[in-house]
Amino acid sequence: MTGRAAWLKAHGRPWTRGDGRPIYENPWIRVTEYDAIAPTGRPALYGLVSFRNIAMAVLPLHDDGTVTLVGQHRLPHADYSWEIPEGGAPPGEDPLDAAKRELAEETGLQAAEWRELMRVQLSNSITDERAIGYLALGLSEADADHEADDTEAIALVRAPFREALDAALAGDLPDVLTVAMLLRAYHMAREGLLAPALARAMLG
Repeated sequence: MTGRAAWLKAHGRPWTRGDGRPIYENPWIRVTEYDAIAPTGRPALYGLVSFRNIAMAVLPLHDDGTVTLVGQHRLPHADYSWEIPEGGAPPGEDPLDAAKRELAEETGLQAAEWRELMRVQLSNSITDERAIGYLALGLSEADADHEADDTEAIALVRAPFREALDAALAGDLPDVLTVAMLLRAYHMAREGLLAPALARAMLG
């Protein structure tokens, strides 16, 4: 692992956030409109969407190099989405505990080994939403039944890793956390950061 690159430093002036006005709020999000000053010095009206939960993403990777994906209808784009299990960690819940809960609720699986793979910002021009991605290894059936979200009608598929990666790169799995996590796992397999047998099963 190399040190932090010198070019990662900040440049110029930051945004200045002025008075804010609440526009909309529900149990999951809050929309606030700000009078702001841009880094260029120009005044700007800025709408910020804030999320109460930290987004969770779990890549369930089986010993044979397959991954479990969940399929469900999504309202915003009015389409059907195959993606890795995802959910949210509300304030006060440990993110890893939330990831374990989401994996069990959506797939009925539990994992013997967990690795944090990434912390990312989602659409950071209009929202402060953050996400944490975990790799789940040593998968087995969950010990106990977990109650699913009553708004989710989920289908499951166990797909070869390369098929899932190729589908993501072709645009057939457009969920950004799914794409990012599959690419991260591919990088780990290529760079010797996973067990050799598992990497061969994934890449073969």
